[in-house]
Amino acid sequence: MTVVGFHVSHEQLHPVEGLRVARLAQDAGFDAAMCSDHLAPWSARQGQSPLAWSWLGAALAVTGLSFGTVCAPGRRYHPVVVAQAIATLGAMFPGRFWVALGSGENLNEHVTGDPWPPKAERDGRLEECVQVIRALLLGQEVDHAGLVVAREARLWTLPDVVPPLLCPALTPATARRHAAWADGLITVNQPVGELRRIIEAYREEGGAGDVTVQVHLSWAPTTAEAEAVALDQWRTNTGAPDVVADIPTTRAFDVRSQDVGIEQVRRAVLVSADLGELTAHLAALRDAGADRLYLHHVGRRQDEFVAAFGEHVLPALR
Repeated sequence: MTVVGFHVSHEQLHPVEGLRVARLAQDAGFDAAMCSDHLAPWSARQGQSPLAWSWLGAALAVTGLSFGTVCAPGRRYHPVVVAQAIATLGAMFPGRFWVALGSGENLNEHVTGDPWPPKAERDGRLEECVQVIRALLLGQEVDHAGLVVAREARLWTLPDVVPPLLCPALTPATARRHAAWADGLITVNQPVGELRRIIEAYREEGGAGDVTVQVHLSWAPTTAEAEAVALDQWRTNTGAPDVVADIPTTRAFDVRSQDVGIEQVRRAVLVSADLGELTAHLAALRDAGADRLYLHHVGRRQDEFVAAFGEHVLPALR
């Protein structure tokens, strides 16, 4: 059975509001949840960005859902600190937490003042971070010197079951490169053919575990409302992955996207007032190989979305 989860967008929701809607999603029948992990929002109109790790502890405590997040170890977060955070949540909430480890985005990482490295270097750094994190989660003492450095690092509180470490990939090349170390794959909604290519690249290189798809969508009672929400809140997220990863500030995202129109937004967001149409899109992603779907309504008001999808969409996907 396909797991259908709810995405809490920290760039758009105050953390107290995020907890409220996570509980609302649980009550509406969502199976699981995930959240973003950003230092800054994609747009000033989104207006938020709390620390994901603090929030995750609270969310896991006040709901019965499993949770995950996408994290970029290596610069803003040292991999030893990431490993400790993973271990603590894993120890407190066995079997209910996962993390995807990515190569990062300049938006969140440039604040350390270090030069923003090219993608090949970021990928190499990620592989070293995964090596350090896995060893620490197994209780080993780690000394590592390379693109990241760790000295006599050890975790004293360990989980009985190590949380899954997922590979986030937006292209077949990334899925192929990181398949060997990953316990699963996570990507975002895109045309079914491209999703199949990413999954195939991951599996061809021995990639194990579930395939998770985070789905950005905008639903409202009318198409005009759904388009207005998507354009206002998510037009900054329409560039190619390599371009988006390099943009350094929220202001730069807003300037770059000021002339983006709804047709371009529709390439990144499923926009519709028709719940049947959206259900069909989600079913197509499921049938293309997605084991888990995490739904992200790109608006800042979530209640109507949660109620409508809980009543009409979730049952149709099961």
